Amino acid sequence: MLVQFFRRSLRAFCLVFLCAVTVLGFWITPAWANVDDDNYDGNIFALYAGNGSIVPPRYTLAQSLQQDKPTLLFFFVDDSSDSKRFSSVVSQLQAPYGRAANFIAIAADSIPVKDSFDPTEAGYYFDGAVPQTVVFNQSGEVVFNEVGQVPYEKIDDRLREVFNLLPREESVELRRRPINEVNTELVPE
Repeated sequence: MLVQFFRRSLRAFCLVFLCAVTVLGFWITPAWANVDDDNYDGNIFALYAGNGSIVPPRYTLAQSLQQDKPTLLFFFVDDSSDSKRFSSVVSQLQAPYGRAANFIAIAADSIPVKDSFDPTEAGYYFDGAVPQTVVFNQSGEVVFNEVGQVPYEKIDDRLREVFNLLPREESVELRRRPINEVNTELVPE
């Protein structure tokens, strides 16, 4: 009698378990992150660029401009395929310049709605489209401001001027070493 009870209990448990798996399987879909869609996937810098240290930024624009260091200001939206693709360029730039310049990545959605902004506020420089890259020199002057998929080399050339470095043609190419299989996609070869 005890054996029959356990058999019935086991059958009931298996039936309930299979029904739950079947029902939940229809309602729960797997999470698929895709760089080519406009869906929200989370922190795009961690997910697509392998560098979650970019957001949140360490400094506000006002704090950064007071430090007399070059500043790279990036506007992005987490659910924009253009921003997702551009995140790897930002990460590549941080490798050689991350200690010498401040990187400030601002989600365009977080810019407050105001009539006007001060030049020390990020909203002052936002053109209404993402991704947008703004580079300030050590004096706080804008030396580069472009919207869209800007190639790494174009921003790097401007930073070489800001830091008084040799042009790319005359110097050794600065490259990030691949750490693992995920990050090797970020290194142009």
